Amino acid sequence: MKRRGFLQGLSLSILGSSLLRTAQAAQAMTMKDIEAMQKNWRALLAANFKAPLPTEPLKLPNDQWRKRLNPVQYKILREEGTERAGTSPLNAEKRAGIYACAGCDLPLFTSDMKYESGTGWPSFFTTIPGVFGTKKDYLLFAPRIEYHCLRCGGHHGHVFEDGPLPTRQRWCNNGVALKFIPKQA
Repeated sequence: MKRRGFLQGLSLSILGSSLLRTAQAAQAMTMKDIEAMQKNWRALLAANFKAPLPTEPLKLPNDQWRKRLNPVQYKILREEGTERAGTSPLNAEKRAGIYACAGCDLPLFTSDMKYESGTGWPSFFTTIPGVFGTKKDYLLFAPRIEYHCLRCGGHHGHVFEDGPLPTRQRWCNNGVALKFIPKQA
């Protein structure tokens, strides 16, 4: 029993120091750095990836969405579900590239915008501009801001004001709602 407690304490210590380093690195950025990152996001696109525009809507009937998405993706993107924390392989993704909507391929975030929030979901401190619409969500006791892909309307997650400086944003995204497209050399 003592060994388990020691290992849990050690794990929390390592996680805590990792989060602190991530937060300190993000805090070293200025809003000008963030704006440059948002402006130059195409530099992380794979050469063969043709990115759709948010102004090219993708509207499909539910039966076509069911064919296009696996059941978990459908539950998240079309029915505003939430995946279990810690289940997404994208939590550990460290390569350079972009995160696109799993429903319609619209680029939403870059690898430079991602940080380890410790929540168990892929988290980002900013987005590619103009790709999300937001609305208030009252499913829990306190209202939250929910965000959806502008192109296909797919539900991605919630944005919170507890992220790193300078944005203080945490775009907490369901991993199955994203697809990672690595930048190819």
